[in-house]
Amino acid sequence: MDRTTQVIGESSAFLDALERASRAAQLDRPVLVIGERGTGKELVAERLHRLSPRWDQPLVTMNCAALPETLIEAELFGHEAGAFTGATKARTGRFEEADGGTLFLDELGTLSMGAQERLLRAVEYGEVTRIGSSRPIRVDVRIVGATNENLPHRVEKGTFRADLLDRLSFEVVTLPPLRHRGGDVEVLAEFYGRRMASELGWQDWPGWGPNALDALLSYDWPGNVRELRNVVERAVYRWEQGGPIDRIEIDPFASPYRPRPMASSMSPVEKPAEAAVPAAPAPTMSEPAELSGDFKTRVARFEKQLLSQALAEHRFNQRATAEALGLTYDQLRHALRRHDLLGAGG
Repeated sequence: MDRTTQVIGESSAFLDALERASRAAQLDRPVLVIGERGTGKELVAERLHRLSPRWDQPLVTMNCAALPETLIEAELFGHEAGAFTGATKARTGRFEEADGGTLFLDELGTLSMGAQERLLRAVEYGEVTRIGSSRPIRVDVRIVGATNENLPHRVEKGTFRADLLDRLSFEVVTLPPLRHRGGDVEVLAEFYGRRMASELGWQDWPGWGPNALDALLSYDWPGNVRELRNVVERAVYRWEQGGPIDRIEIDPFASPYRPRPMASSMSPVEKPAEAAVPAAPAPTMSEPAELSGDFKTRVARFEKQLLSQALAEHRFNQRATAEALGLTYDQLRHALRRHDLLGAGG
């Protein structure tokens, strides 16, 4: 598994997770890496392998969600010729390929109950049996699993084996989403921006303008680092005006010509009613904003009023205000700076 993407970040939440992974790497025990999509689970799995005593042995990866259920067990444990239709010759499985090294099982939560049972046996006894064979094969493999699911909750629902979870969770490394990695958005945007500029042959890196930084810091990043990288690289290659890059497009599908969804694919909530009932007026704040000015002016006025009211309700405690508004501390600070409210309540 060769990576061109580096593990980048300086927030305490992210560094704590990396430190836990680095300590666990030295022990020959299973590790689970938990995190939302795009948080870097694959990179942490590679770190666990490279820092382990098995660093010079194979690192074999299998994405459990990328294969149909009927083929997962054959991929994991191998098969003999004639074991099933299409098995014209014997094939080694991922366990045998990873013998002496590390087996990284991505999207672990998608394994069927049958595959989980066989995986448990392989982890417990250090042996696998190819499909179509009765002869077990000894293997020496360290398991690193990754998922974005709540496995204890899956156990409660009966869709994941409790004994397998117990066996695999010697150590659990939970990666924080980007919205909880204070300060890392700027660090990552700078890194990916510079790298893209170099790829394009730019002589100098112009940096980010205030509008671009504000857009980057105010967004929630549901796709985490992977999404941020795409947004940053797209902004750099589209910029043609010189000077600091100051335009960000978060949604690459945004267009006035964007196709409308087919009526059959729309949910009942999305489908237009045959006889539309006039919507009730939206609730207003205790002191409604003026309705003069263009759209941007009205939105900015309302946003400032919302921030002011939230600050007052939380006694001008910015961290409490950020939490109440569903923002990170850094996002709130940038919003307050934009509206000249940083010193409010002082």
